[in-house]
Amino acid sequence: MPDMATIDQALDAFLRDQRARLSDRTYRNYEDAIRLLRDSLNSYAYSSLDARDAKRWQKAFDAGDEEAFCHQFGPEEIPPHLGEFLGYFMVRKVIAGQELLKAAGTVTGKLARWLEQQAYIASDAAEIAVDRARDSARELPAAGRLTDLLVEIALKAPDIDVDDVGEEDWVEDQLMIDRVEPGKIWFEGGIGPIAVPKRASEIAQEGWMVFIIAARRNARWHLLEVGTVYP
Repeated sequence: MPDMATIDQALDAFLRDQRARLSDRTYRNYEDAIRLLRDSLNSYAYSSLDARDAKRWQKAFDAGDEEAFCHQFGPEEIPPHLGEFLGYFMVRKVIAGQELLKAAGTVTGKLARWLEQQAYIASDAAEIAVDRARDSARELPAAGRLTDLLVEIALKAPDIDVDDVGEEDWVEDQLMIDRVEPGKIWFEGGIGPIAVPKRASEIAQEGWMVFIIAARRNARWHLLEVGTVYP
């Protein structure tokens, strides 16, 4: 085990090591992804600390260090947070294009391998992190494309007022995609089928979550509003 660096120091060293082998454009994606990872760690990762470390974090944060988590703790804290970073922060807190969404998964996978090579984390932790990152590099851009397609559908929906339909014909909730067939999507709770372009049903995966407002008129469900789809 090397002398333990802070998260900030490890992330800076990782970027320095990558700079020589990357094009300018790819390196900018790495910089953006690592910046967002820092933001996510500093904003949310403290909630997983034990009582003693939480007290240390709180003291530094209250003293004015808004980046206390990355300044106070070591890189072994990065892998446990990657699920929240990729599955929540990048989807719910960041307005990101397809390229950056894909880069977030790719970069965190490379980071996990680098941390393992530097002996900052164990091999089993690296394997878990790499698998999660690989899935996210594929799924996050796909979920973004599905979001765009569902928004297009909602924009073309008929004008339906909540006061014009019964309670059983209206839904406004965060729901899981429950079933997918060519040109059709169902949401949990029996909402559907909702007609979608074939390319949307090719992307959609059972288990993905999305906030929707939908109404049923003449036995047919219509998407009225759609939030971000996330795996």
